[in-house]
This record gives sequence, C-alpha cells and structure tokens, in this order.
Amino acid sequence: MTDLQARDRATAADPRRWWALVVLAASLLVVVMDMTILNVALPEMVVDLELGSVSQLWVVDAYALALAGLLVPVTALGDRWGRKRMLIAGYAAFAAGSLAILWADSATAVVAIRALLGVGGAMVMPSTLSLIRSVFADPRERTLALSIWGATAALGSAVGPVVGGALLERFSWHAAFLVNVPLMVVAIGAAAWLLRENRSPRPGRIDAMGVVLSAGGLTAFVYAAKQLGKHGPTLPTVVLLLVGVAALVAFTRTALASERPMLDVRVFAKPVLRAGVVAALASSAAMAAVLFVGSQWLQLVQGWAPLEAGLALLPLALGALVASPFAPALASRTSPRTVLSGGLLVLAAGLALLAVVPATYPWMALAFTVVGLGTSALGLGSALIMGAATDDQAGSAAAVEEITYELGAVVGITFLGSLVGAVYRAGLPNGPAPAVRESVAGAVGTAWFAEAADAFVTAFAVLGAVGALLTAVAAYVVWRLVPADLTIDDAQH
Repeated sequence: MTDLQARDRATAADPRRWWALVVLAASLLVVVMDMTILNVALPEMVVDLELGSVSQLWVVDAYALALAGLLVPVTALGDRWGRKRMLIAGYAAFAAGSLAILWADSATAVVAIRALLGVGGAMVMPSTLSLIRSVFADPRERTLALSIWGATAALGSAVGPVVGGALLERFSWHAAFLVNVPLMVVAIGAAAWLLRENRSPRPGRIDAMGVVLSAGGLTAFVYAAKQLGKHGPTLPTVVLLLVGVAALVAFTRTALASERPMLDVRVFAKPVLRAGVVAALASSAAMAAVLFVGSQWLQLVQGWAPLEAGLALLPLALGALVASPFAPALASRTSPRTVLSGGLLVLAAGLALLAVVPATYPWMALAFTVVGLGTSALGLGSALIMGAATDDQAGSAAAVEEITYELGAVVGITFLGSLVGAVYRAGLPNGPAPAVRESVAGAVGTAWFAEAADAFVTAFAVLGAVGALLTAVAAYVVWRLVPADLTIDDAQH
C-alpha cells in the first residue's frame, strides 16, 4: 500500500472512530470484569442462597458455557442482521440479566441469570472486534485500536476482583451484578449514537445442524475440560470430551463443504492468522492461570482480604495497559514478527520470575508486571487475526479470536491449575486430613497450614516454570509462522 492510499483510507474513516473505540473498549471492560468479579462475590452468595458444591460449580460455569456455545451462531447472525444491532442487543441482555438478580432467590435462578449474561457476552465480544475492523480503515490505526482493545481485556480481568471487593465491603453480593445496569444503559445510548451499522457483504448461511454441532461441540468440550481439571479423568468426562471433539470435527467438515459456511474455517489456511491464534491462546492461558493461582496465594497463603488481593494483582493489567499502545509503533519500526514473538518471550520471562524470585509480594509484583508487559503484544496478535480475514470473513475471524481467548482461559485455569493442585498434594507430608490435601483453603486455620503454604508456594513456582517453557515454545511457533518481511500494512486486508 502506498502512502497516498493509506492517507485516502484514513480520510475515508469514520470521523468519530476514536469515540466509538471508547464505547467498544469500555463495554468490553464491563463484560470481562464480570468474568472475574464473581470469584469475589461467590462466598457471600454461598451463605445467602445456601448453595451446595454442585450449585456453586454451575453458577461459576454457566457464563462460560453459554458464551462458548453461542459464539459461532451469534456471530454469524450478527454478520447478517447487523453487528451494531447485535452489540446493542448484547448490552440489553447484560443489563436485563444483571437487573434480574434482584429477584434471584435460588441456585437455579442465579444459574439462569449467569447463562443470560453469557449470551450477552457472546453478542458483545465478537461484535466489538468486527466493528473495530470496519470503523478503522487505516491499518496502523486499526492495529493501535486493537492494541487498546487487548489492553482493556487485560485490565478488566484484573480490575474485576478490585471492583467486586470494594462493592462487597459496602453492599451485598447483589451489587456485583447491579453495577452493570447503569453502565450498559449508557453503553446502549452511546453505541446507538456513535456507531454505524455494519454487516458482512456475504454472510454465511445459518443452518440448524451447524448450530447444533458448533454450540454443542464447544459447550461439551469446555465443560468436559473444566471437569477434567476439577475431578480428573473419569469415563463420563472423557466420553463427553470425545463427543465435543467429534462434533467440532463434523462442523469443520460441513463448513469446508459449504460455499457460505456459518464459520469460514478456511481462514486457518493463512499462517499469519494461525500465528495470531497461537499468541492469543498462550497469552490468555498465562493471564488466566496467574490471576487464578495468584489470587489464591494472596488470599489463602498471605492472608490478604479480597480487595487487597485484587489491588495486588493490578500490576498484571498495568503492564499491559502501559505497553500496549507502543506495540504497533514498535512493529512499524521493526516487524510484526519481532514484536509478537518478543512479547511472548517477555511473557515467558515474567512467568520464569514466578519460579525463581522469593515468594514475597514486592518480588511477585515485579513478576506480575513483567507478565503484563508480555501480554501487551496481544493486540498485535488480534490485528493479525482480523487483518488476515477478508471483509466477508471478519465475523468468522472475530469468532475464532474469541473462541481462542475462551479456550485459553480454560487451558490456563483447568490444566495449569490442575498442575498446581498435583504439585501441591505431592509436596504435603503424610497425615493431613482430606480437606487439607484437596486445597490450601482446607488448611487455613489448621495445624498443617505451614506445610500446606510451603507446598502451594512450590506449586506456584512450578506453574511459572512450566508456563515459561510453553510460552517460549509459542514464541518460536509464531516466529516460524509470520513472514520476516511482513509489515502491518501487508497484514491488513
């Protein structure tokens, strides 16, 4: 692309594009916060609603299962119906679900509300990506916008516990839901005013079998993966996992045979998009695992209150927030391959610090900050994913990216979290009660707490070491997939 062409595209862009980005990023912040804020509110909900262990699992998992299962059909519907309409409908679903918490007096009601919030999340998250792609015509501006989008997602993950802790210090657990209502009302008005409608020029056909295979396959896979992490391999879980994989394979074969598939899986033929997927998967898995295990270390081992623990995790978000806007400029001066692979290596270095620094907060804060800095290139990965797609594939690319984030979180919490649990149990001496062996939470207030705390610290260090190794491998894969001479302009359709 020549400089003249670039200027023409920038001139043709929406003059309100940066205000539109504010709306899209702010609403994404609320949606991502909702994924983590429940962790703070859950203990009070358990007491108030008398939730059993099975009910607690469904309250936690309903959101992710609804989100994962509906990403493909909802994104395809947005391509046809209008992405702005889908976004506003998602805001409305989020507001309605959050307001309905006032009438929730049972586990079933809360699970249904969490599922409705997951439906809203499935409407909002891919729509924001597709709309950013359409609003920002200039490749470099688009990359910067997606970098800000990625930093906002990281910020939401870390800010959720802080907001939740602050609300619960003054109000009941209902406030963790109700805070969404006025924010979504403002988002609906701002989106209606600032955003232009956008549709795919060639939307895919939405067929019943495709919906069943994609939604059922992703839901079964995510649920089975979560159960594997919590309870280990059992026959029903393994069978469900295989059913999910088989459904996704059947959906892929059906999509490849269709001229206008609901999800255009042909985008995976492009190495640059695959590189973006690998980077997004590694980054989201690392961030989810560190947030999950780090929160337990701060609250259970260090004995900090939820709000204090949330504030202590903020360096994860601040590192990404500070560095993300600089990633596109650095990629322009060097290359996308260098910045994306380099960001993953910085992330690996931050994870390695978790394995070697003393288990005290000043040192762990340093490691958290470096991990956050490493995720700052995630927006560049998003730019590669969205840029590799044509206009009619934008919705498919957005769905692929959101599925990648969701699966990354599952991998981070389920499998890396399971690794922490296994190392923790292996580090305990013989004799502790089953509750102590189950988790460090069961050791709080018992005579075994010192031994359990030491075992958990060791497990956290092992998580850092293994995560660093896997992330370094991801950096190598990205280096091989992205051409050395690729520029940001070249990466964008």
